[in-house]
Amino acid sequence: MQRDRLKGLYVLTDTSRFEREELVKAVAASIEGGARIVQYRDKSDDVARRREEAAALAELCRIHQRLFIVNDDVALAIEVGADGVHLGRDDAPLDETRARFEAEGLDAIIGVSCYADRLRAERAAEQGADYLAFGAMFPSPTKPHAPGAPAEVLGWARERLGRPVCGIGGITARNVADLMTYRPDMIAVVSEVFAAPDIRAATADMVRAMATA
Repeated sequence: MQRDRLKGLYVLTDTSRFEREELVKAVAASIEGGARIVQYRDKSDDVARRREEAAALAELCRIHQRLFIVNDDVALAIEVGADGVHLGRDDAPLDETRARFEAEGLDAIIGVSCYADRLRAERAAEQGADYLAFGAMFPSPTKPHAPGAPAEVLGWARERLGRPVCGIGGITARNVADLMTYRPDMIAVVSEVFAAPDIRAATADMVRAMATA
């Protein structure tokens, strides 16, 4: 089952920093460092570039047997053969998204951003979300104005909702131990990996910090 692979370090692409071939190289370095899940996140309206990048990353993840998730764009996820999609508060409803995948004969992973909202998390679990993401756990350079989420919400969700849980937002190799107490299935990062001068080494440091916390 693909859902059994929802664990470990989850990297989100930084398309403000890398594009096209450089983006693929950066993600490849993160996979070499130990990233288990890759999310393609790009909010631009450059349709051709988005399709090119997503297709290349989907192929890279297939080769290395990593899960590949597309942020928000269900049509793009289906087109490039992604393993699933991640939905935020302003994206398509979960049931509608599931129906679109099923119409294509696909059993896709659907993750949902829950922020610090326990009611949203409960509803997403009831509707069949495959994993629940909470954050920002710490002040985030990627989303500096994102409201914070308490670390204990990760433990609450694991115990109460029966879904894999992901922490995101401002997480580094230096502070991840504060979260691992609550046994999240996944830790998601952007800047900690992709802003580093050595992406492979930064990823390996993060994976090590998670394992030893």
